[in-house]
Amino acid sequence: MPDTQSTKPRRFVFLLLDQFTMLSFAGAVEPLRIANNMAGKTLYEWTLAGEGGDMAWCSNRAGFKLDMGLEDVGRDDVILVCGGIEVQKAATRGILNWLRREARRGVIVGGLCTGAYVLAKAGLLDGKRATIHWENQDSFTEEFDEVELTKSVFVMDGNRLSTAGGTSSIDLMLKLIADEHGEALANAVADQLIYTSIRTDQDTQRLSIPTRIGVRHPKLSTVIQMMEQNIEEPVSPALLAKQVGMSTRQLERLFRRYLNRSPKRYYMELRLQKARNLLMQTDMSVINVALACGFASPSHFSKCYRAHYNTTPYRERGAHASRLSV
Repeated sequence: MPDTQSTKPRRFVFLLLDQFTMLSFAGAVEPLRIANNMAGKTLYEWTLAGEGGDMAWCSNRAGFKLDMGLEDVGRDDVILVCGGIEVQKAATRGILNWLRREARRGVIVGGLCTGAYVLAKAGLLDGKRATIHWENQDSFTEEFDEVELTKSVFVMDGNRLSTAGGTSSIDLMLKLIADEHGEALANAVADQLIYTSIRTDQDTQRLSIPTRIGVRHPKLSTVIQMMEQNIEEPVSPALLAKQVGMSTRQLERLFRRYLNRSPKRYYMELRLQKARNLLMQTDMSVINVALACGFASPSHFSKCYRAHYNTTPYRERGAHASRLSV
């Protein structure tokens, strides 16, 4: 590789939250190691931080020995919050205060996977663009309406960074490497990772609807997209059919043929899935969750929820709260 700019190594401080996702963390740290190897010198350093400064456990229960607790970092460092499951529980007061303090000092702060939730909770994404794993987008939008949430694989907005989780950490790090040391080095790192398609912040994190459902029927894909965009105020199957130029009966046959369920049932499952996410990830009242998912009354919502999940919304939330308190 050609010699890179002669600057002092950039240090990344990985804040490992309890039950963080290993894939997102590994996808961020490995490009740094490979970049050093390809350049033949230390371009990047990294350290592992966490509350208590002892050990951190990821969601697959692998443990990591930490290098530091919540001490001051260098102003040229980059803090990356590594999130995972049950991120609300992991966003402790100590961590939030530490992030606020370091951000006030001008440190670049980012969130990997669900790490953006912690940044938003600390008020560090107000007025900023950000992204988070698609499964957490509904609850994030409900809780942080001052953040401009996108569906991009990663977002860089000034001194705030965020990724959607999974392999999107690789894309962010390749972008940072390219910005600091050139695209040739970033491409060489991607080759070492067997990473053949580098995504940008213009790429979205979810598969296209045809790929996701395994069906490449344009009208069916359009109807499903309209359903996903109209959860709070559901659209009738008759109107959906009209929008794509077919009869209600034709739409019914289309859903039965490809998805083995009626349009009404498929739509209901989408709404109930969003409701479950909101129950698990927010403190919204059950009534407000019902309204946000297009149910006119809590009783109808509870009836539909029980039929699909074999439990009531209240019991679901109570069981989840009990798990979090353990």
